[in-house]
Amino acid sequence: MPTRKNPAVPAQRANWELRLYVAGQTAKSIQAFANLKRICEEHLAGEYHIEIVDLLQNPQLAAGDQIIALPTLVRKLPEPVRKIIGDLSNTERVLVGLDLQPRSAPLKP
Repeated sequence: MPTRKNPAVPAQRANWELRLYVAGQTAKSIQAFANLKRICEEHLAGEYHIEIVDLLQNPQLAAGDQIIALPTLVRKLPEPVRKIIGDLSNTERVLVGLDLQPRSAPLKP
């Protein structure tokens, strides 16, 4: 899976640096990217950069962010670093995990 970026925003100017760890082009990996892209367009339009890291091609990169499950989204910026595991289909959970929405009630699984 190639690295994808928001072409409208150079990486050095993006306010949100996101890294999505996947294992090849599986259905779950593709769905996670699609969900992430949709959420970013709706809530971070023009202010984000997404890097896709395929651990089948570069397994050594898992150690840097301590990746133990896939797919995993890592918010590098703004700090602090946050991690969200799964296909990112629960929009509310992703928004809370990225600190875009306050946690108002217990999250549903």
